Amino acid sequence: MTHLRWGILGAGGIASAFTSDLNDNGFTVQAVGSRSLEKAQDFAQRFGIPTAHGSYENLVNDPEVDIIYVATPHPMHVAAAKLVLEAGKHVLVEKPFTLNAAEAREIAELSEQKGLVALEAMWTRFLPHMARVREIIASGVLGEVRTLMVDHTQDLPDDPAHRINDLALGGGSLLDLGIYPVSFAWDVFGEPLTVQSHATFKETGADATIATIFGYDGARVATTVSASDTKGPNRASILGTEGRIEIDAVWYNPATVHVYDAAGTETETFTTEVTGRGMHFQAAEAERLVAAGELDSPLLPRAETVAIMATLDEIRAQIGLTYPNE
Repeated sequence: MTHLRWGILGAGGIASAFTSDLNDNGFTVQAVGSRSLEKAQDFAQRFGIPTAHGSYENLVNDPEVDIIYVATPHPMHVAAAKLVLEAGKHVLVEKPFTLNAAEAREIAELSEQKGLVALEAMWTRFLPHMARVREIIASGVLGEVRTLMVDHTQDLPDDPAHRINDLALGGGSLLDLGIYPVSFAWDVFGEPLTVQSHATFKETGADATIATIFGYDGARVATTVSASDTKGPNRASILGTEGRIEIDAVWYNPATVHVYDAAGTETETFTTEVTGRGMHFQAAEAERLVAAGELDSPLLPRAETVAIMATLDEIRAQIGLTYPNE
């Protein structure tokens, strides 16, 4: 497959990680755009990118760019993604897709109208070990899958000015960290029938810890814990009536998967060697969609992205969390 020419919208830390993975795995990064030309030029120099733009508008209108990765802070995703789509370019939007389901729906509807790919950059979905987890579940070796237990917990800075603590930037553990286990629960069980949530907060009003219980039919349940002020095991377990899966830390990065039977005997160990962090797999899926003339990835359709944002909306409603940008 001939690689598309990527543009990087935003020049922060997550843009650096993504661009590094693209470079290390043979993708074509053509241009970067920032609101600061100096910052764009510095980014371009660090990653060997041919073109640096001092505005997002110039980036999306660059005729040498085919697809753009949006790496701005959360509240700016919807405007940036719409800017890309209106310019006739495909877009990969960093997770969380938006601040809320209404914004996510705007992007999904515009991409449909334009006939362009708009994929959420929930990069964990596209990793090889997650593909193997789906295969194991589908094989039936676990029996009836009943329970998912997963955490995403980090000890991040307490500085009120830090992005993770700034509600104006969509800060808090839910959108930065909780999106991973919530999306994983959706991947394994689909849409929850019931949602129960509990949270603690920092002085800035940003959520520090989020715990959720999702209920499904068939006696299935998923529990998640996400925190920005305490570091935990960052492991995941999937329990069935005939066995279980355990994913080593850090489960949302490329990780080793262990399969156990009902007696507790390990029956499979799955691991892969990945160059870089593994963020290029989502780029490969975006490129595959474009080459195939498809708009929706079977691994993460646009409708599911919107629905996941609706689940996050429900969690926020239960804990009383709002953002000033809404």
